[in-house]
Amino acid sequence: MKKEAHEHSHHEDANRHCHHSHAVPEHGPGTAATVAASHGDPIGDKPFTDPVCGMKVADNPDRRIEHDAILYHFCSAKCMDKFRADPLVYIGDHEISPAVVSPAGTLYTCPMHPEIQQPGPGTCPICGMALEPMMPSLEEDENPELVDFRHRFWWTLPLTVIVTVLAMVGHRLFTGGMPYQSWIELVLSTPVVLWAGWPFFVRGAQSIRNRSPNMWTLISIGVIAAYGYSVVATVSPGLFPATFAMHGRIGVYYEAAAVIISLTLLGQILELRARSQTSAAIKSLLGLAPKTARRIRGDGTEEDIDLSHVHVGDQLRVRPGEKVPVDGTVVEGESAIDESMLTGEPLPVTKRPGDKVIGATINTSGSLIIQSERVGSQTMLSQIVQMVASAQRSRAPMQRLADVVAGYFVSVVVLVALLTLIGWGLFGPEPSWVYGFVNAVAVLIIACPCALGLATPMSIMAATGRAATQGVLFRDAAAIEAMRKVDTIIVDKTGTLTEGRPAFDRAIAASGFQEEDVLHIAASIDQGSEHPLAHAIVAEARRRNLALDKPESFESSSGIGVRGKLKGHEVALGNTALMDIEKVDWKPLQSAAEDLRKIGASVMYLALQGKLVGLIAVSDPIKQTTPEALATLRDAGMTVVMATGDGVTTAQAVAARLGIAEVHGEVKPQDKLALVERLQQQGRVVAMAGDGINDAPALAKANVGIAMGTGTDVAINSAHVTLIKGDLRAIARSRLLSLETVRNMRQNLGFAFVYNALGIPLAAGVLYPFTGQLLSPMIAALAMSLSSVSVIGNALRLRGARAESN
Repeated sequence: MKKEAHEHSHHEDANRHCHHSHAVPEHGPGTAATVAASHGDPIGDKPFTDPVCGMKVADNPDRRIEHDAILYHFCSAKCMDKFRADPLVYIGDHEISPAVVSPAGTLYTCPMHPEIQQPGPGTCPICGMALEPMMPSLEEDENPELVDFRHRFWWTLPLTVIVTVLAMVGHRLFTGGMPYQSWIELVLSTPVVLWAGWPFFVRGAQSIRNRSPNMWTLISIGVIAAYGYSVVATVSPGLFPATFAMHGRIGVYYEAAAVIISLTLLGQILELRARSQTSAAIKSLLGLAPKTARRIRGDGTEEDIDLSHVHVGDQLRVRPGEKVPVDGTVVEGESAIDESMLTGEPLPVTKRPGDKVIGATINTSGSLIIQSERVGSQTMLSQIVQMVASAQRSRAPMQRLADVVAGYFVSVVVLVALLTLIGWGLFGPEPSWVYGFVNAVAVLIIACPCALGLATPMSIMAATGRAATQGVLFRDAAAIEAMRKVDTIIVDKTGTLTEGRPAFDRAIAASGFQEEDVLHIAASIDQGSEHPLAHAIVAEARRRNLALDKPESFESSSGIGVRGKLKGHEVALGNTALMDIEKVDWKPLQSAAEDLRKIGASVMYLALQGKLVGLIAVSDPIKQTTPEALATLRDAGMTVVMATGDGVTTAQAVAARLGIAEVHGEVKPQDKLALVERLQQQGRVVAMAGDGINDAPALAKANVGIAMGTGTDVAINSAHVTLIKGDLRAIARSRLLSLETVRNMRQNLGFAFVYNALGIPLAAGVLYPFTGQLLSPMIAALAMSLSSVSVIGNALRLRGARAESN
């Protein structure tokens, strides 16, 4: 992010300002937007904002820190210590916080040149296009340039109409007094050209000063040529030869200059309106966030608080019909959560104690108590908004061709316009120089490369917004282009094909015992264990409402199991190595254990007082959506490869159930990386799907890294695509969306190239010898404006495309 000093108002009703070296949004959790200078205090009764948690706080001399000549205020010593340990985490070179952003603190950027960033609206110094907010806000006002252009357009449109009518029928109204008509047209057209068209001349001058010729260079040259020539012809008609005379006066082109200005304004109004729709996806995501949360105090009472006051660790109640305020874990209650707004999954998901919930999703039925884990800019919704905004500003590789062409295009057009003027002047019919002048202006106007520049950015912005509503997040435009080329996908097992958390499978009792005896004893002794397998066993016992006994002693033997004492009896739970140490005969259940391992389950034997009681099987269940997802990927022509750190037997068992032919078990992170490289050397375009830290190197190396949104931050940060739900079916959606987006970009680029390839020769008059018709500069201006609008309209079709497989 560009570092730019900007003044930031601490309060709407205050006149004092503080300076900060980073452009940051205002009043957002996790930001340092609301700060005071080193000598500052709160103004009136307005509080400061804690840069760590976002809570609004009053000034307290014991809870403030000065950093880089700025005073930061904190709600607690804990937040102050966090800030002191690493201030840059909260005020450094990080992305704009996706919290609700104040327009006054928003950075603006150019959709065609995302490297251009500045605080506040303006125009791009490269292309002259109106800048737009990097992070749209629900509270932001209408685009100021749209308001200005609309004002200029409507106030001058009557003048343009009158001038045009006079140019068409004036020779009948002013018979014998044609010079007066020229003066009347001069008076009427001057406000249109000099006032309504002033922004275009400013941009044209900037383009020349910055040595970055663009569409405004051509428009300003064309309008100035038409208007300037007409003024000279009106004021000093004697300077022109008689061949320039038409209907008793030297021909003037005020109507051409005025109509070009009015049509360009109209085109800009339509374009700015259409461009504003590309941020609709981000605004809809921002609108999902609830404004308040219901916090449970330590004494059990409840209060409704502003969302920015929620801290990590707070317990919050979510009543039926309410939105989940922040990301967290269910601690009490059971309900169905509608996550469709973030994941694209239409069916509500049942949540029970221990399950994760996502902020902004809707609680449809029962009441829940959740413990907050991520707040402010750390929530999944905020990260989704930031990823979408970042992806929308990235440049597609396909845009490089357009950039190269546009770099030389304007200079070539000016040369073509000069050749048109000279060619018609020397070789055209009389009045040859008049024809040459008109055609040269038409060439300048119709050749404006705005459609070429907008061809891919508009497609990317529309596609990334649509993908986010379908549970797919693209990191950048390159990922969208690359996804369609993937022919091989490597998938991890745990957390990708499977749920990623062990679940109780079954208990098998030895002779003389019941299944519930096995589960009761195993769960009782496992209460003291932190192992995920133990959690699965204990959770199942509690689900069955079994009354567990408290262990009198407990010992964990790493790698082989646990031992302890229940009601004076020695208990052992573990693998065959532990059974051998305890001298327990486990052979009677050996066959059953092998059968369970073949279907991917982990098996533990249970012994009581040296006697075999039974066995417990715990498995990582395959996601319900996995078989359908793999079938869809195969139908799309993709080869699926499994690579997992789990044992070979378990990996092969899961692969057999899912019909995966190529399996790699017991692989280390470097092995996954080597597998990706080997497949790439074979000429394959490889996607890697995973969710763990061990997947990060392979995710980064793959042509397309796909992270499960349910996985680790390291995996997500290393990937090119994130599936919010962690559902492999979304890979098929992302691939289809990639195909649609690239097709749309090609359509836009193709239209832009064809438009200019045909428009310039037509404007130059190449068809005149065959048709006797010339392209009026006014028609050229209309075609130029419509070309941009048509490109944007075609891109916006992606917003309605279903990002899912057929």
